[in-house]
Amino acid sequence: MKKETSIQLFEQKQVRSLWNEEEEKWYFSIIDVIEILTESTNARKYWSVLKLRLKKEGSELATNCSQLKLQSSDGKYYNTDVADTEQLFRLIQYIPSKKARID
Repeated sequence: MKKETSIQLFEQKQVRSLWNEEEEKWYFSIIDVIEILTESTNARKYWSVLKLRLKKEGSELATNCSQLKLQSSDGKYYNTDVADTEQLFRLIQYIPSKKARID
């Protein structure tokens, strides 16, 4: 399985991403997207609370998200919650943000 990493930019902020050639899908760091959309100082905590809320509502969205090793700002690779494009669009619907609006 060949994977290709990349950094996507959104409003001059980085979103770590990974292309999985076998599945022909991009995977994006959920934490990076949440940080950009919410401007949260603690995106990890925001994601943790959102995951709990989704599970309480019976949504399997958070459960279906994968973890992949992505490079962190310290240069090391850590398991990071990621979502493919479809999952990411569904997650964005749960995040109140003007940046998440589609006009």
